[in-house]
Amino acid sequence: MSDSNISSPSSSSSSDSASIATVDQNVRRNGRMIDDGDTFSPKVRRWRDVFWLAIFMLHLIALGFVLVLLGLNRFKKSDRLNIDRYTNRVWEHNNGLTENYWPNYAVAGGVGAALGWIWLFLLGSHSNLMMKVSVHILTTYLAVISVLCFWCKQFFWGVAFATGAALQFLYVISVVDRLPFTMLVLQKAVKMVWSLPEVMRVAYAFMAVMLLWMGIWSFGAAGVVASSRGDLGRWWLLVVLSVSLFWTGAVLCNTVHVIVSGLVFLVLIHGGRNASPMPPNPLMKSLRYAVTTSFGSICYGSLFTAAIRTLRWKIRGFRSKIGNNECLFCCVDFLFQLVETLVRFFNKYAYVQIAVYGKGFNRAARDAWELFQSTGVEALVAYDCSGAVLLMGTVLGGLITGTCAGVWTWMTWSDRVIMVGSTAMLMGMVLVGLAMVVVESAVTSIYICYAEDPLLIQKWDPQFFNQMSEKLHRRLQHRSALAREILTQPA
Repeated sequence: MSDSNISSPSSSSSSDSASIATVDQNVRRNGRMIDDGDTFSPKVRRWRDVFWLAIFMLHLIALGFVLVLLGLNRFKKSDRLNIDRYTNRVWEHNNGLTENYWPNYAVAGGVGAALGWIWLFLLGSHSNLMMKVSVHILTTYLAVISVLCFWCKQFFWGVAFATGAALQFLYVISVVDRLPFTMLVLQKAVKMVWSLPEVMRVAYAFMAVMLLWMGIWSFGAAGVVASSRGDLGRWWLLVVLSVSLFWTGAVLCNTVHVIVSGLVFLVLIHGGRNASPMPPNPLMKSLRYAVTTSFGSICYGSLFTAAIRTLRWKIRGFRSKIGNNECLFCCVDFLFQLVETLVRFFNKYAYVQIAVYGKGFNRAARDAWELFQSTGVEALVAYDCSGAVLLMGTVLGGLITGTCAGVWTWMTWSDRVIMVGSTAMLMGMVLVGLAMVVVESAVTSIYICYAEDPLLIQKWDPQFFNQMSEKLHRRLQHRSALAREILTQPA
């Protein structure tokens, strides 16, 4: 399968010998290694992206007030707060109550949390099997949900899930040759995480915090579903609430990302969890910086990173399967270059730089990407699909959660199945994502450490280091061959 991340012929036209030299140079290079004095040093930590921190906190306060208002208005009494009188021209009569739908969201929260906890519990012994299930079962599950939607005469959602199943199938087919290396990286990340039991406790704690917020969020969402407003109005309100929940969930996930990345980076630098040079209380230091000076950067990056990453994965997969259709290739290539530009400023590897150096988000993202490109490790990062595989597991967990809540809603309030099911799916994705992010944090830290100083990975796991170096060598060779082929083609 061809590599799909060639920036330009001029940037990728090095010979095979140059590729080998690049890998050897990366292995020998240790000048970028950071000192322990610079890691988690209070004197270099300043508050970053404070504007976005303020926006996020104001958003939480304002939304919390609105959610309580929406929930109370229909709690045990229709129009308790007499809100309908201000919108009597656009609202319809409905006797629904908040408590009619709030238990359905409680089921969603319980199922999502249970799936996340089970995933973490089985992390050490059956992680490889769980990853394979996420990849191969998601397409089937989406197709089944699509059939159920058509059976319930929900044509729009049936088409949406069918399209999702088709896109998922095409993506898996396009990256099937990358999965063995991806599974290897994920296995090593799991090995790292499993050796740090405090990481599990962090994930559990943040899942509990997310459940508390979801209790408030679902109270307001249940009030919206029970409201007298027409379906279009209810959907618009639920979309706004869902965007807020997505941002809040992304912020918590990326906070865990920063905490775990900082700890994993320290372990790799010092050669082990119990190494004598390890600073005291590394977890608490990482936690303190994540929720104080770096929290603004986390809030900022959480707005855009996930969407850009997902779009990049999809475009990358399609770009590699277009074939000789030059017109379509040009259109997709234009989108690909646009997304690649955005990735330079919004990528998940920024969170490792934030955790270790305390940088602002945009600078951290640029530095991480420039580090990858200058060392050639970007070719390896582009080949790896670990983030996409973890996302598949997150989506699968969300679909199972939404199905459970939707089935119960169908048994009691069949006309609200899609509303409750779709929002419950988002709740499940957030909760399962909090479990998945600990592995993704380890993956990103491994790549950053390999780019900073490959000898760190060699010291931690020599066999894995050899496998990464061999794969990087092959990818650089492959890029060089493709670049030469492009340059030699007749105009």
